[in-house]
Amino acid sequence: MLGRSVPNVILKTRVRDETVEGPNPFRWQDVQTGDLFAGKRVVVFSLPGAFTPTCSTEQCPAYERTYDDFKALGVDDVYCVSVNDAFVMFQWGKQLGLQKVKLLPDGSGDFTRRMGMLIKKNHLGFGDRSWRYAMVVDDGKIVAWFEEPGINDIGEDEDPYGESMPEPVLDWLKAHPAG
Repeated sequence: MLGRSVPNVILKTRVRDETVEGPNPFRWQDVQTGDLFAGKRVVVFSLPGAFTPTCSTEQCPAYERTYDDFKALGVDDVYCVSVNDAFVMFQWGKQLGLQKVKLLPDGSGDFTRRMGMLIKKNHLGFGDRSWRYAMVVDDGKIVAWFEEPGINDIGEDEDPYGESMPEPVLDWLKAHPAG
């Protein structure tokens, strides 16, 4: 993955719009991933799903807690990608109380598939989901890659979470300042 450009796909998001009347003042907005990563240093982490145990109790909260550490090391944004729709991602972020990490809904799995990280979680009834990974992206190019071992489609793992924790990413950033 190192040296490759991140996929440029459209993510279907919902954004607050005060001109929309009623109890749900949101509208659809297409977000081009290429635009999100252009001209910036960003950290992206991906996980199997909103509201799932490790993702909800450890991974996403850990990146939220360490967000200021990432910013201090020159990171412009921290994004969490999951193969979930915009409604699920919004409610999950609300439940977690996220204020800093930005959630990106990859509802159709297009970004995740193009990253080579789309796996089957049929053994849990989830369908297609993301394998757990993190990366540092400089101006659209992947410069650091952190993938959990044992990628597979049949559940031959215990949902590993170590390589994609914030700490290895922070260590890499300390050793490779933006320049």
